[in-house]
Amino acid sequence: MPWQETDVTKERVKFVLEWEHRWSEGEGLEVPASSTMGEVLRQRGLTMSRPRRVRATKAATQPFASVNGPNATWCVDFKGQFRTRDGVCCYPLTILDAHSRFLIRCEGVLDPDGREVQRIFDSAFLEFGLPAAIRSDNGPPFASVGAGGMTKLSVWWLRLGVRVERITPGKPQQNGRQERFHRTLKAETASPPQSNLREQQRAFDLFRRVYNEERPHEALKQKPPATAYAASARRYPCRLVRFASAPWHRTMRVDKAGYLTWNKQRVFISTALGHEDINLRYDGETERWDVVFGPLSLGVLVETARGPRFQPSKGRMLDARDVEWSFDE
Repeated sequence: MPWQETDVTKERVKFVLEWEHRWSEGEGLEVPASSTMGEVLRQRGLTMSRPRRVRATKAATQPFASVNGPNATWCVDFKGQFRTRDGVCCYPLTILDAHSRFLIRCEGVLDPDGREVQRIFDSAFLEFGLPAAIRSDNGPPFASVGAGGMTKLSVWWLRLGVRVERITPGKPQQNGRQERFHRTLKAETASPPQSNLREQQRAFDLFRRVYNEERPHEALKQKPPATAYAASARRYPCRLVRFASAPWHRTMRVDKAGYLTWNKQRVFISTALGHEDINLRYDGETERWDVVFGPLSLGVLVETARGPRFQPSKGRMLDARDVEWSFDE
């Protein structure tokens, strides 16, 4: 689009020239910083705002599977962080079995990143086996704003054969059991906080034992959660699931930077899927390729005048009959 002189640009040029003239005449003015000049122009209405970049929609992997027994769904979340008396910030991570209310893990961590959460889940899977589904909110490290809301952590869950569920943003009641539990946890262990993180973890461990084995629960007819919980029959495997191509038309590998090579051009998919295989199926009606990772639909690949482009979707769990997998050797 060619440059056009408008009333706004005329006023901006006039304003800047006036400042330059007054400075050159030695009126004792200092040349303002570019940020100051920009703010003055903005206040006078002489700037035009740039359109904000629209970020990809978070994944919506509903509807939720039914919770009809232990390990049908584990709920995970970070309770609000707080500081122990030595000033260290503690982020409590809780994992709760939705059916029995059994507290799988209650760990205070210093950094709520994906590696630390994966370490805690690794320990929980070794002790209790695998759940059918894991339910979380849409915050990191459980979800992202990228394709299908994927993160390294959720990719790991899917490759373990665990269904990923995420609540609707702004609706914590969809994970109401855990929200109610967090109020109890705070009252029992963090009011007031302990002297340091080690003492705080001891308080969490004591509370977990009492909560699971002794404390009666109203939803369980005044019985403790341990009476309604049993370890999963799905034992933690040493090999990860590798999703097969059938019934998909093509299987391709995403490179370490999150790009897919399509028609000799690189198309960005997701950094969370680096070194992972994704499946593609051609839709003749829309003339697009559906992009899928295991049981999760990520979006579509379309051909444009500028070349192939990936359009991420909200993220949709496929019917189990449409997913086939094998195991890494």
